[in-house]
Amino acid sequence: MKISARNRLKGKVVEVTKGATTAHVRIDVGGSVVTASITNEAVDELGLKVGDNAYAVVKASDVMVAID
Repeated sequence: MKISARNRLKGKVVEVTKGATTAHVRIDVGGSVVTASITNEAVDELGLKVGDNAYAVVKASDVMVAID
């Protein structure tokens, strides 16, 4: 699959938490954890589960910074 986004972070899924319509998928990227918000339907279609390798794709309009 080709995408135009340049901000792709490869990591491993460490947690998937489904809500009413939106899921939070936590991906460990070299010791830092990135949380993605995607639809439950997308989680199901992608078959995401803990332990899977995955990419977090950052869209510029949705970038947030948090200090740990």
